[in-house]
Amino acid sequence: MKKWLFLAGIVAIIFIGGYFVLSFYAVKFIQAELQKVVGPGFTVNEIQVKSTYLSAKGIRYEDPHSKQKFFQIEEMRIYPDISAFLKGTLGIREFTIQQPSLYFYRSQEGTLVGPWGGMEKGREESEVSNDRERKGKEPLHIKIDRIRIQKGSIDFEDRKMGEPPAQIKLREFDLDLKDIQYPIISTHSPIELKAKIEGKTKEGDFYTKGWIDLKTVDMETSFKVREIDIKVFEPYYRKRVSAEIETGHIDMDAKVTVKKRMIDAPGQLELGNLHIKEGGGTVFWIPAKHLISILKDKKNRINVRFHVKGNIDDPQFSLQETFLNRLAISLAEALGIPIKRVGETIFKGTGKGAEELSEGLKSIEELFKKKREKKK
Repeated sequence: MKKWLFLAGIVAIIFIGGYFVLSFYAVKFIQAELQKVVGPGFTVNEIQVKSTYLSAKGIRYEDPHSKQKFFQIEEMRIYPDISAFLKGTLGIREFTIQQPSLYFYRSQEGTLVGPWGGMEKGREESEVSNDRERKGKEPLHIKIDRIRIQKGSIDFEDRKMGEPPAQIKLREFDLDLKDIQYPIISTHSPIELKAKIEGKTKEGDFYTKGWIDLKTVDMETSFKVREIDIKVFEPYYRKRVSAEIETGHIDMDAKVTVKKRMIDAPGQLELGNLHIKEGGGTVFWIPAKHLISILKDKKNRINVRFHVKGNIDDPQFSLQETFLNRLAISLAEALGIPIKRVGETIFKGTGKGAEELSEGLKSIEELFKKKREKKK
């Protein structure tokens, strides 16, 4: 019995030793691929080859011209898949990014500006070099079982919305994405994301779970937000609100489906602790005085249902505009305003299309004037 245990111990030592040796050479290979895409503006403080993973610390990207710091990563770990490496392909069991920080913005012209400009340039140069090396060879296939982002932060500034710009700040950002392949193939990759959104007075929670097809960008996810400060989104609704919204938070549940570039997102939204400043003005074309009176009866809470549908590639379709218009209609209905909808975009018999819908929404104030005249 002791003899068999002794032999089993020797076999175990051989296998474990072989695993560590293979891991060492696998991460060496990954390290070489990583360094190919590091271009101007990128710095890496430390790269270490551990027994089972590659560790890169202190990763930074600063735009060489503007000196704007776009992102930094505390540590990135790549755990190779030894079985895939033995077959001649690059397999990664897990790709972990710890405490990343990302900043990007949308210009007044509507262009997204971030670190991807430098990354794309480095990637293109790497692909040209790789093409030269691999002429006559099969393309490199990469399979990643899991990508994890832990305790990240994202700062987005939307300058297109005017001054002051909209600022969305995500904190404690965690992402879990599985089953990724390169070259990208069409498959349902499970995704789970959660984060906190900074507000003027409190932090709200954001959560989504489902799947995404990285090739077609089709997706099906459940979407939840809890107690997000409504003032965070003030730059997006301020053209429709002339009264001052003092406080309020948003709770929302929605199911977001994208198939063949068509978005279908039904959901329910609750505006809680909603307080409108006394005085004149309107909120989504509803007179503030009337809305304040209704809110008192509803304990400063309003529930609205919405359903956003449209073609993402249609230049006439704007997700922001569509959502706000649907929200305005649902808000009016929740408050008992007599609106007649025909199809998806028409009410009160007015014209068709997004522009005419906005014009129709503006007629809500006229409805209130008529109701006040009848009471007199």
